[in-house]
Amino acid sequence: MNVFLWLVDAFNSQWMLPGGQVLLVREVVGNAFGLASALGGMQRKIWAWPVGIVGNLLLLTVFLGSILNPDHELPHLLGQAGRQVMFIIVAIYGWARWRQASSSGGRVTPRWAPNSARIGLVLVMVIGTIALTPLFRALGSWEPVWADAWTFVGSLLATYGMAKGWTEFWLIWIAVDVVGVPLLFSSGFYATGLMYVFYGVFTAVGFVVWCRAQANAKPQVETIMPDPRPITSTTKTVDGDRG
Repeated sequence: MNVFLWLVDAFNSQWMLPGGQVLLVREVVGNAFGLASALGGMQRKIWAWPVGIVGNLLLLTVFLGSILNPDHELPHLLGQAGRQVMFIIVAIYGWARWRQASSSGGRVTPRWAPNSARIGLVLVMVIGTIALTPLFRALGSWEPVWADAWTFVGSLLATYGMAKGWTEFWLIWIAVDVVGVPLLFSSGFYATGLMYVFYGVFTAVGFVVWCRAQANAKPQVETIMPDPRPITSTTKTVDGDRG
């Protein structure tokens, strides 16, 4: 029983920051799991998916804010909360996909998305943001609501791109970070905002790493000179005897 109470206290514990701001401990822990998942994803490790799911569950309780706890001083960000749910769903898909690749004797090979997929990603990003903005506003999400919708849709697409092995998913994360960092700082989620700043640098590095992995995965150029001898029945017989 004491252990249970300790876990409950640890779950609800918080730190007071200068200016009266509150920092939830589980927000820090959740972002730590997210960072570990990102590091594993850059190295194409399967364990990145379940580790990320743990972080998503913790952050889900953070961003629901006053919905779960009326005494919660921070606002609830429905886009940020919703993206944690979508992360978990897509992470299960990515986990299964990467496990399948591993059981086949290899790892997911980074590749560029086809042009049709690129167009689809851009359209979903724009249309999804426009469509979800009034919904999130009606549900009481933090302003600017379009930024909350942008981070939600972008995070979903980036996670899906990672599951597919598309190198472009790192660029989508950068687009999410550019909008998400000001939103998080303005709403008081400083730990996640600082983590997003780090992610911005990290995603640029991850993009380079995947580009190099993608280049190394390509077939090498054939450097053996072809046999200059004319193909005759005698040549075929000799070559066949050598085989």
